Amino acid sequence: MSMEENVQKELETLKGMVLRWKRSYLEWVSPDGGDEFLAREFSEEIETHVYPYVRRMHECKYLSGPEAKEFLDYCYSLVEDLRDALRDAEAEQLLEKKERGDG
Repeated sequence: MSMEENVQKELETLKGMVLRWKRSYLEWVSPDGGDEFLAREFSEEIETHVYPYVRRMHECKYLSGPEAKEFLDYCYSLVEDLRDALRDAEAEQLLEKKERGDG
């Protein structure tokens, strides 16, 4: 396997890990809302675990600057997706409460 193939495999592994984190955060959605902290924690996990790794790949010239930026942009777009899903879940829960007459 070439170095480029190894780098692509590493990035795919990282993508899978970040997607699993996103799915696990969605499982923590509370029926009472107030879940914005989940998106912040997800973002912090990316900053703590993924960003340094991608930065190091760039420093070692395995990734170009634009490639590193593109990958991190993808990761942070998942944070926005999670934030949107949390807002949608909270709106849905509010609607259900209103329909039951307890909201």
